[in-house]
Amino acid sequence: MKYAVLTELHNRMQADLLESYLEANGIDTEFFQESVGHSIYPVKIDGLGFAQVFVPQKKLKQAQKLLKTFEED
Repeated sequence: MKYAVLTELHNRMQADLLESYLEANGIDTEFFQESVGHSIYPVKIDGLGFAQVFVPQKKLKQAQKLLKTFEED
């Protein structure tokens, strides 16, 4: 597998912010989101609305360190 799960977020807006942060630090991202639609009002029913953030396997440790910094801010 070329990509690994970095984290799971509660909505796409959080995922977009994290994507910008990671890509500014040289890490590509991919998302998988179960949702009834993209909205500023997240829908969370039985896992719907959660976005999984994937990063390249070889950059997972670097991404985990950046995620800690991102969550602290």
